[in-house]
Amino acid sequence: MKFIDMIYGMLGRIPQSFISLLARLVVGLVFLKSGLTKVDGFHLSDSALFLFQEEYKLPLIDPWIAAHLATFNELVMSTLLIVGLLSRLAALVLLGMTLVIEIFVYPDAYVVHGLWAVALLTVIAHGPGKFSLDHLLKIDVSKRTAR
Repeated sequence: MKFIDMIYGMLGRIPQSFISLLARLVVGLVFLKSGLTKVDGFHLSDSALFLFQEEYKLPLIDPWIAAHLATFNELVMSTLLIVGLLSRLAALVLLGMTLVIEIFVYPDAYVVHGLWAVALLTVIAHGPGKFSLDHLLKIDVSKRTAR
């Protein structure tokens, strides 16, 4: 029993900042890579627009708008998440995208999307950790009070 207690004790000392860093990097890089495949120079690629018109077919939103909005979020929010700036906001936006992807685009990919959601919820719930610009700049919107 003492060996098990020792292992649990060691696991319990994994810093939340390290867990949050991993969560930010892993999911942020997935979304960044996806966003980069959608651009051709400074423009949305024809293949990305085709995907939104023919494969993704989101309800209630024009494919042109959806393609541009998704690409913007994948590039900007993932970058913010990776560097840890406005991390909780970026994670919340990417969590919303993950839910849209799961519900409307690839509903059978719930395992992957579930893992993304857990990582994003970790950042939302616990913050980006010490290895972030939020920490360096002392930005923590969860502790601000309404005035």
